Amino acid sequence: MKDIYLSTQTTLIITLVVGAFFIALGYIKLKKVSDNKSFIIGDKKESIFSLTTSLSASALGAWILFGPASAATWGGIGAVIGYALGTAAPMLFLLNFGPKIRREFPNGMSLTEFIKRRFGTGILKIVLILILFYLTIFLIAEVTAIAFLLNLISKTPLWITSCTTLIICLLYILRGGFKLSIITDKYQFIIVLSIILFSVFLILENLEINSYNLIKKNSPTLISKNYIPNYTAGLTFFIAVAATNLFHQGNWQRVFAAKNNLILKKSLIYSSIISFVIVLWMGYTGLISFSLDPKIKPDLAFFKLMLLNENIIIIIFVLILALSLTLSTIDTLINAITSLIIIDGKEINRFLSGRKLKDKVNKLILLLCTIVFVFSSKGYSILYLFLLADLLCCAAVVTIFYGFFKKKINTRLSLVSMILGLISGLLFFPSQNFQSSFLVGNIMSVENFNPIILSNLLFISFITALIVPLIIITIYSLRNSLR
Repeated sequence: MKDIYLSTQTTLIITLVVGAFFIALGYIKLKKVSDNKSFIIGDKKESIFSLTTSLSASALGAWILFGPASAATWGGIGAVIGYALGTAAPMLFLLNFGPKIRREFPNGMSLTEFIKRRFGTGILKIVLILILFYLTIFLIAEVTAIAFLLNLISKTPLWITSCTTLIICLLYILRGGFKLSIITDKYQFIIVLSIILFSVFLILENLEINSYNLIKKNSPTLISKNYIPNYTAGLTFFIAVAATNLFHQGNWQRVFAAKNNLILKKSLIYSSIISFVIVLWMGYTGLISFSLDPKIKPDLAFFKLMLLNENIIIIIFVLILALSLTLSTIDTLINAITSLIIIDGKEINRFLSGRKLKDKVNKLILLLCTIVFVFSSKGYSILYLFLLADLLCCAAVVTIFYGFFKKKINTRLSLVSMILGLISGLLFFPSQNFQSSFLVGNIMSVENFNPIILSNLLFISFITALIVPLIIITIYSLRNSLR
């Protein structure tokens, strides 16, 4: 297989053409944004089609080309199912939480407004910083993902792709905000769905035997019910992805933008099904790819199948798929970060207030994108970046969403439960080689731990971060009930 499929010049021309298409599309169809509220959630009249396509497109970033297939190569079918369920679960959770918050905040724009009223400004600041950090990590991972792909296809330096992609998004999203993101999402989703459906026929058609029989013959462990990572990896990815996306401001913007609750519920159901099926397929390609070549680099599992015959048209399709996925997610992330700073930025710094707030935020976003550019040019592990951000949200998800139903959870209890959950999770969170952690192999020798713990550090990290806050809140509630 050749190392270079396209020239750097050709790759950049295609990237600029695709980018120009979405920039032009947005500017042609965009109506005037009258105020900050319109910039954040539009006119609150989104239909089932626009909401479903936007929820799906913004949820399915370039990470689906790397993460699910990569996880499948070591976590088996369980990791694939867990990843798919984790992607779909937030949409189903929002079926309950979304309408409730819409009723409580009919003029709302974010989850943070509920957090502020329910827990006070102290917890709001912590959660706001957590969400902004998570969204920034997500942004770095997305830009890194597209940079990796263009480097694979044409050896284009990571920094060139990172810079180009960010500039394309900034050219339209800072002007049009949420409504423009909704407009471009429709077309990006159609492109993504069409090419992924094409990938199903292409990959399965190229196999000499049935895909399941191939996996069963060459990699039976990955689909074995006795393979422990099938369960631990599956549960890990479910917890990580589901918990994290509940804090995604992009999802909450779309919750508030729905025309009514019926449209919101139907859109969430449809997008959850779409997301589940697509991520399931992308993970399944990892099982197929590993069965064909056990030495394959996990991140490249899907691409090796797509580029097997080095057809120039297919290579261009893969590039367009990746660009559409990336742009749909990046514009959602930039707009989500912008909206949170506009809504609650003053809670962090008084500078983020006043009549020229939008101009201040745009300058801050440009600075942030510069930081994202620097990190994405380094080529860090995409999956590892996501997992780190996921852990932070796992430590807070029980406290925040349990607070929907338990009014007795006060600010101090919330703070203690989240901090202890995060610390306990970080103690077991694995290093990049997944062989040790801060506690295992550093504070204490590896020899002091059972092999089961050593082989499941990631799972233990997430389950600990999730359970510790729950235990603390439960003990507090029981003590109060006995008084």
